[in-house]
Amino acid sequence: MCGILAVLGCSDCQAKRVRVLELSRRLKHRGPDWSGLYQHGDCYLAHQRLAIIDPASGDQPLYNEDRKIVVTVNGEIYNHEELRRHLPNHKFWTGSDCDVIAHLYEEYGENFIDMLDGMFSFVLLDTRDNSFLAARDAIGITSLYIGWGLDGSIWISSELKGLNDECEHFEVFPPGHLYSSKTGGLRRWFNPPWFSESIPSTPYDPLVLRRAFEDAVTKRLMTDVPFGVLLSGGLDSSLVASITARHLADTKAAKQWGAQLHSFCVGLEGSPDLKAAKEVADYLGTVHHEFHFTVQDGIDAIEDVIYHIETYDVTTIRASTPMFLMSRKIKSLGVKMVISGEGSDEIFGGYLYFHKAPNKEEFHQETCRKIKALHQYDCLRANKSTSAWGLEARVPFLDKEFINVAMSIDPEWKMIKPEQGHMEKWILRRAFDDEEHPYLPKHILYRQKEQFSDGVGYSWIDGLKAHAEEHVTDKMMHNAAHIFLHNTPTTKEAYYYRMIFERFFPQNSANLTVPGGASVACSTAKAVEWDSSWSKNLDPSGRAAIGVHNSAYGDKKTHTVANGNLMSKIVDGIPVGVSPPELSIQS
Repeated sequence: MCGILAVLGCSDCQAKRVRVLELSRRLKHRGPDWSGLYQHGDCYLAHQRLAIIDPASGDQPLYNEDRKIVVTVNGEIYNHEELRRHLPNHKFWTGSDCDVIAHLYEEYGENFIDMLDGMFSFVLLDTRDNSFLAARDAIGITSLYIGWGLDGSIWISSELKGLNDECEHFEVFPPGHLYSSKTGGLRRWFNPPWFSESIPSTPYDPLVLRRAFEDAVTKRLMTDVPFGVLLSGGLDSSLVASITARHLADTKAAKQWGAQLHSFCVGLEGSPDLKAAKEVADYLGTVHHEFHFTVQDGIDAIEDVIYHIETYDVTTIRASTPMFLMSRKIKSLGVKMVISGEGSDEIFGGYLYFHKAPNKEEFHQETCRKIKALHQYDCLRANKSTSAWGLEARVPFLDKEFINVAMSIDPEWKMIKPEQGHMEKWILRRAFDDEEHPYLPKHILYRQKEQFSDGVGYSWIDGLKAHAEEHVTDKMMHNAAHIFLHNTPTTKEAYYYRMIFERFFPQNSANLTVPGGASVACSTAKAVEWDSSWSKNLDPSGRAAIGVHNSAYGDKKTHTVANGNLMSKIVDGIPVGVSPPELSIQS
């Protein structure tokens, strides 16, 4: 990840340069390798670079041949070599994957964005007519904000801290959109069939799904620096690691850095994720790095975490903290890029509350809502927790083509049907259940969903709640609605995070960038309606899915879960095979 900041149409231009440099330095954690600043009249484009592709010559801003079109980019364009072949009459200054953007604009105008396959946020300035264009990737994997100054200027920044002190109003730059100065507003460039939430009907073909995901992973092996995989031992990260290990030997990276994959996991001592991740790492033969933290370590980091991830959302902070701590350790090993498993649960209905989906229509519509909101939750977490330490996270489940394949499948196939042995994300598990060339051990392939903030150790969330209880009084909660008019905290934990957030970002516009609403086990507010009992136990932890999660709050029963052709009991979050072989879920 890199950090970009653009100030467009500002007054007092010469004095503004010093301020733009100062604000750009607030983003230096995202790009510690080099800084760049371009000025043309009353416009500035600033860049903090994390060098992943062409570290030697890919510094930004980037230009077209005559340097009349200038661009500052945060992201990776995976199909840049193919795009270069479609631009035979253009001369490229660098080998950077982002170098194609200025040339595509020169060739196609504003209609080129859907040609980009990757994750990106960019601002492009056309000095020929002083117009500009800004855009964000389809799902919002990269973070981006837009603001407006009193002098009529428009500000665009990778993070809130780049513009919140200067803008009268600012907001999240919506994913899949572009802002054009020629039309003076935002418009959507990304319009896939699933966005309308109409119900698809394509039959499930496991091989088509498997090939689409393997393609999504392998294209993300494009790198000129050391990299690894985040491995929690859950289905999603384990599949990413397995596919990466299979294909690594055929990549340029293997020739530079060696063909043995490095994997990384974090957790409290004895946590479910650490145990499962070690088993997967041993199975795949990765060089495995296991990082431990204590509840106190996490609590001590909370203020830094909220400053970097720029949210007060409870579930995001719970999950961001261990990822933030792990990212620092990973960067200390000289690794600059990791591949991660975010997005699968949104696409396939993997959260445990999907067990209560009443029909395929509501199941599908909820997955659509979840994907559309990813930029406010898991994408924000993955992007900012890693970028805080100059580490880039790539997320193959959010590949545009893969999403189109997965979201075109008749959602009847995604429904969780215990009586047929179909647990959550069954169609993904089945696609990689290869008896001849196994991708993963069977019980890992069919391991129950464990949210990251739970999987690192159940005492993590319990410790956070206890800490908040010590710092937020009953009187403070009683007056919460008078102090926090928007997204009023309903728990002491939420109140505690909100106090910290408002100390860093006191503006009302900052409050409005954070989503709210009732949620259970990471559901949207709409899905809370699926079970009337949930309104009594609203909590983003997966353990709030009482009767579904094996360690649910207030539910001490042992659950037996479908494990392909085996039954399994859950011991410390890891299925252990037992008989009989009937496919069902019992409690």
